[in-house]
Amino acid sequence: MELYKDLQLYEGINSQYTYEERLHMMIEPLMNWYEKNRRKLPWRENPEPYWVWVSEIMLQQTRVEAVKPYFMRFMQNFPTIHDLAITEDDLLMKMWEGLGYYSRARNLKKTAQICVEKYNSTLPNTYEELIKLPGIGNYTAGAIASIAYGEIVPAVDGNVLRVISRLEEQTDDIGKQSVKRQMETDLKAVMEDVFGKLGNDKNYPGILNQALMELGACVCLPNGEPKCVVCPWKGICLALKNNRINEIPVKAKKKPRRMEQRTVFILRLGEWTLLRKRPESGLLAGLYELPGVDGHLSEKEAAEYWKEKFSCPVKIETLPDGKHIFSHIEWHMKAYEVVLEMDKNNLMMRETEHSWILASKEDLKSTYALPSAFKAWKKYLK
Repeated sequence: MELYKDLQLYEGINSQYTYEERLHMMIEPLMNWYEKNRRKLPWRENPEPYWVWVSEIMLQQTRVEAVKPYFMRFMQNFPTIHDLAITEDDLLMKMWEGLGYYSRARNLKKTAQICVEKYNSTLPNTYEELIKLPGIGNYTAGAIASIAYGEIVPAVDGNVLRVISRLEEQTDDIGKQSVKRQMETDLKAVMEDVFGKLGNDKNYPGILNQALMELGACVCLPNGEPKCVVCPWKGICLALKNNRINEIPVKAKKKPRRMEQRTVFILRLGEWTLLRKRPESGLLAGLYELPGVDGHLSEKEAAEYWKEKFSCPVKIETLPDGKHIFSHIEWHMKAYEVVLEMDKNNLMMRETEHSWILASKEDLKSTYALPSAFKAWKKYLK
């Protein structure tokens, strides 16, 4: 393989230097590569604290290309921390609709309110203060503190764990918090040693953290698909040299997700669609949903269920099946459209188990956010 001719030039580095020394060596080629190859992203072109914070929260569990349109729409609706702090929950959730993990949006608002009350509508400028805020953990605090404020602190996410593990041929389980904490400690020591002498004119800590993330996102990909030929570390990567790219990083297998069968309904009442709001705790907490029941009902069973519940004739039509994967649960769903042949006022008088929301087409478009669990049937709502 042509690449291995390059590797021979680095045999001395691979064999004689310590882990700490090798971490020092990886910085310069990585930052040079990043300067030439980094993607142009809105929050990078304008790395002010609010933009960095919102982008990092959105990027949790979500790809960059998917985030970009959501990010710009979010900033148009909430251009300042104060705007975010005072927004109505329904509008916030509508702006978040499709991104999933809605607790992230709730924590954004909680943090915005704290910033208004305590920090004059700005984000605090140190890692130690940032990490105290709702929804901000070690990684996010490190990203904001380094990128927006230039603090010498690492930001270790899954990308960084992967690229450093491969560089150093580390076989510790990256799912363990102890492994992540150790990498944070190691990187911080190197950053302090290298950048502490250079001043902060060019925000080297933020550039390095973004470069590590970028390498993991664009080159050192997961699942045995890295683009090693174009990697700035191709000459010093121990996992590549020893043909262990597919083995590293090591991560213990997750427990199997619990499979659940559900039946979901689009309930029609004249021009209205009936929605329910879920409880304020638990799965999809506080979000609007298409009503459903546990188990898979046949078309006949579904018709009888709503006919008995509302004491009215119904018309029913089978819709395509759907599936949605949560962190620990997987929903397998059958679906029906059910037309209730009754008066709206009678519905409100008879139904006391749930507080039904009657949504118009415009409401569904502009007001009520439906979780992505129901995306298979959104076209039928239009």
